[in-house]
Amino acid sequence: METKQLTKIELEEIERQLSHPSGEKGIEIAALMHQSNIDMTRVSIAALHIEDANVILEIGHGNCGHLNEVLSVAKELTYIGLEISKTMHIEAQKQLNKETANAAIFKLYDGNVLPFKYNTVDRIMTVNTIYFWENPKEFLLEVYRVLKPKGLFAIAFAHKDFMEKLPFVKTKFQLYSPKSIELLIKESPFKLKENQLKQEEVQSKSGETVTRMYSVVVLEK
Repeated sequence: METKQLTKIELEEIERQLSHPSGEKGIEIAALMHQSNIDMTRVSIAALHIEDANVILEIGHGNCGHLNEVLSVAKELTYIGLEISKTMHIEAQKQLNKETANAAIFKLYDGNVLPFKYNTVDRIMTVNTIYFWENPKEFLLEVYRVLKPKGLFAIAFAHKDFMEKLPFVKTKFQLYSPKSIELLIKESPFKLKENQLKQEEVQSKSGETVTRMYSVVVLEK
């Protein structure tokens, strides 16, 4: 995408698509998200210390262009992807092939209630979705519910002081600093296991190259 001055309508459309990708524009935005978020995704995968036969849940997988990378970390893994976006649900299934068809499951959900029983998942990850959680405290409780004892949850998010400078970040985003995420976690039953601070150069959704500060927070049940 070329750097240009975007209109108010274009910026509003980017914000809407980032929160809930849909249609052809959603597919385009998802491809950009995959490209710009891949390092955050890889750091999150590594932070989970995935083991053989683990059940891995990803919340908000986008087009899931990283599916093979997740499944190559260990043996006999089961990957479950959850999305609120029907467009992304369909796009993600294009990543399936003979090697992954029996190891990956994609589901739609309402963005609030995880469609799983208690203590059923070993590892959970989510990259750049926390901004859109409607009820963060309740959502953490949902994640805690479905994780097995000693299970890990990795949350990757760009810092507030970076995000608030982006022209398309408006009312749909709830922004977090490293400190505010720790305060949120303290109100949950999770234990904070790790808080990695990272920096990288990325191309923004409006076409500019920017320095992004982000965290990958690892919680343990």
